Amino acid sequence: MKVSEKKQAATVGEPPSTYEELIRVIHDRYADLSKSYQKIALYITQNPNDIAVDSVHVLAEKCGVHASGCVRFAQSLGYKGFKDLQAIFRHRLSTAALGFNARVRALEDELDTWEDRTEMGFLQDLIGRDISSLQELLANIGPEQIVQAVDLMEQADTIYLIGQLRSAPVVELLRYTLTMLGKRTVLLDSAGGLATHMAKAIRNSDLLFAVSFRFYASEVVNIMEETAARGVPVVAISDSTLSPLGRSASVLFCVPEHEYTFSRSLAAPMCLTQALVVALASRLQNNPSKPRIPVATQK
Repeated sequence: MKVSEKKQAATVGEPPSTYEELIRVIHDRYADLSKSYQKIALYITQNPNDIAVDSVHVLAEKCGVHASGCVRFAQSLGYKGFKDLQAIFRHRLSTAALGFNARVRALEDELDTWEDRTEMGFLQDLIGRDISSLQELLANIGPEQIVQAVDLMEQADTIYLIGQLRSAPVVELLRYTLTMLGKRTVLLDSAGGLATHMAKAIRNSDLLFAVSFRFYASEVVNIMEETAARGVPVVAISDSTLSPLGRSASVLFCVPEHEYTFSRSLAAPMCLTQALVVALASRLQNNPSKPRIPVATQK
């Protein structure tokens, strides 16, 4: 055991008894954790449903650490072992989303049986993973988050958008739909290197909507932190509550990503942004039953 891990294990108290309390403790201690413990903490916050069903050896392999490290991590939080930590996640899964465990496990089993490496096989594989991602999004997002985000979007004089690298398509979709709704919208793109300078014009009556996933674009993180420090509300979409966007967001939507592969999907964040815009449309048009987003070809 490393010295830092021994120190962490020596200072534990009573273990968290609920999922919410556990996540709060992990957040509070994250900056002081060892590198291996940070890997475990990050995976736990991104994949709570997997923690409920995976063995300690499977978890360790996914985190890139030894199984004993996962056990010690649980003990550093006050639990007797990994199974006690896992029980928190199993209780959450059984009470928060009845039947979700079975659906995820069935889908994972189905994905594991797909050995087709043809072009059609790749399509099947990606669709299956998108289904799993969307199911998890529905289980993880709370109604109060949606309401709070839409409140901020409705109240904002101007909505500023920022997202780079593979997050760019998400904010481009937001720019299009919000503009068609008649909402004043500004995209902080990286063209000409002006994004940072443009962000300085954001006022407290505006809103910054930021999207970034691992590995987080430094300009996005810097702009978000500087803007939030001036009292501007921020809505963010990222992949973990431990994301650097989480430190400054007024509302943070977490869209966990199970694998960091070439085929990382945008299905879940795209669906989430569309839901936010549709909810906003229902308010702006005073038509909650049939909100519509006009398209550029309509007259």
